[in-house]
Amino acid sequence: MRKVEWKSVGLSGGGAMYTPAISPHDSNLTLLNCDMSAAYRTTDGGDTWQMLHHEQLLSSTACRPVFHPADPNVVFAASGWRGPLMVSRDRGLTWSRFSEGLPSGIIEFAIDPANTDLMLAGFGDGGYFSPDAGKTWRRCEGLQGKVSGMHVDQTSSPSMRRCFAGTDRGVFASNDGGATWSDASNGLPWRSVLAFAGGSNPETGICVLYCSIEIKVVEGKCAGGVYRSDDFGNTWVEAMGEGIGKASDRGPSQYDYLLTTNVKPSTVYASTGSGGRVYRSDDRGLSWRQIMFRTKGSGRLNVEPDYIIAETGGWEENVSGANINPADPDHVILTTWMTCNITRDGGKTWSSSHTKHEPGQGPPGPGHRWVNNGLVVTTAWHYYIDPFQHNRHYIAYTDIGFARSTNGGKSWYWKHGEPLRNTTYELAFDPSVPGRIWAAFSDLHDIPNMNVISGRHYWPGAGGGVGISGDFGSSWADSSKGLPDKPVTSIVLDPKSPEGARVLYASCFEAGVYKSVDGGRSWFSSSSGLGSPENARTCRLILHQDGTLFALVTSTTKGTRAGVAGAGLYRTTDEGRRRVGNGSTALNPCTGRRISTSTPATARSYISARATSTLPKAGFTGRPTEAKHGTWWRGRARRLLAPL
Repeated sequence: MRKVEWKSVGLSGGGAMYTPAISPHDSNLTLLNCDMSAAYRTTDGGDTWQMLHHEQLLSSTACRPVFHPADPNVVFAASGWRGPLMVSRDRGLTWSRFSEGLPSGIIEFAIDPANTDLMLAGFGDGGYFSPDAGKTWRRCEGLQGKVSGMHVDQTSSPSMRRCFAGTDRGVFASNDGGATWSDASNGLPWRSVLAFAGGSNPETGICVLYCSIEIKVVEGKCAGGVYRSDDFGNTWVEAMGEGIGKASDRGPSQYDYLLTTNVKPSTVYASTGSGGRVYRSDDRGLSWRQIMFRTKGSGRLNVEPDYIIAETGGWEENVSGANINPADPDHVILTTWMTCNITRDGGKTWSSSHTKHEPGQGPPGPGHRWVNNGLVVTTAWHYYIDPFQHNRHYIAYTDIGFARSTNGGKSWYWKHGEPLRNTTYELAFDPSVPGRIWAAFSDLHDIPNMNVISGRHYWPGAGGGVGISGDFGSSWADSSKGLPDKPVTSIVLDPKSPEGARVLYASCFEAGVYKSVDGGRSWFSSSSGLGSPENARTCRLILHQDGTLFALVTSTTKGTRAGVAGAGLYRTTDEGRRRVGNGSTALNPCTGRRISTSTPATARSYISARATSTLPKAGFTGRPTEAKHGTWWRGRARRLLAPL
């Protein structure tokens, strides 16, 4: 059998990245994770990335990988959001479980550089320590709360190590290698620690600890922020020197990330999560300077332009991950909700390591093409090849909306601005007019996944609409007259309709199905009988070649219970005028075969409809609630099969 090779295409970056780590032995070797379950590895400093196979390692957005201080081939990482600690002995290529004695759900990990037998593991409720390189683990007695950082003091006696940890209950210290812990928060106005970092150098005898606590408004003034201890946690003093702010136009600034090294403990980095303001101090927090500027409008842009900066001038990004090279205090990696940026000069300049500008176009600017470098971290709802010009490809994206290629997917254009939104769910191509495309746009991504139906990533004000392009997706115009301002998740075109008066159907999440008979210039509701009065969460449409229109209405969940009023699979044969039904099997809209849509009550909104190839080709079965004109049949499914 011929081996089939796959490679990623489309735009790279554009989704949230977390928990990066740089090898102290090889500055080009870096790992990071995304929130779409994948972990990534680069061996060339971020020029190209490899997605690790999920059977080797899943992503952890909570625990940063840790490279072994002495063995350049060994690296540790958590697998999955609540998974076990894994180990790789080949620089991150293959992975296995590290220790059966350590529980799953680790969020912090530390190894003593001078005595690698000593290991510390932080969890949501305290921690564990190992004196024998992970062979055995014991609970850290007295360490309380969710751990945000750990440090092993290199100036302490190797036989009786001082260890420190920050948690949401304060700072804790151990004088016996992690066995017992006591509070070390004296001087902090309140105890909940957002971030913790420590640096200690046995040659200079310096040990500096840093922590950040929530900034609050107290008696009309902001208090809190970054604090420092120079005496092993016995006392803490504020380290919010000149140059770093306690508040912005968004309100109090919260410093979610702190970085330092044993090489140079006096150098410390602090970053807010919201707004992504990044600062550096070289005097233990007595003075600071802002070191990252990612917008052209700032007049101080020092981030290598990516497609966002090239097209829009840039915007401030929320930082979602940060780490420092333990061997080089000038080498820092920051990840955001859209980007991955690396500095090797202490913040003077930053590379954009999530995408590549295609050569030969001059300096990056609007309308330029971008090349995938493997760091693909967001989801694509559909990949299309233009029916007229096959070198033109299109991707309907989560978070980054829409991308197109004119060279068969080798490089990509990104488009931003209304009528485009956060997510493009589907495209519909005119069957006889080259370049005419309709698109379903939405402010809300992940419909109808659990993120939305559980309410986690849902907000009622999310809007959407339909866009139309007459130039192969190069530009878009709004085509939403008559549509409610709701996410549009599906759009289909009746190919039998006249060229000058195309019939289109659009599913509006929470508003049912809308129809246009003039090519999208105007729309009207076409939802009679669809769903229920309290549930019009229509999320998918498919038009069968025989003229039958299928629609899927999803549900909501509360805990493990599904609210199923109106949820199910529907069809109509009278152009959307009637939709009723109440059955457990239905036609596959693609093949005409029956599909099973009934599932257990506790899972009915999660299970995809699947083709049942052993059943004969036939119409719907069961007892219809209305048997004339178009009849809709209800099943309990989440996704409707797409045409093959």
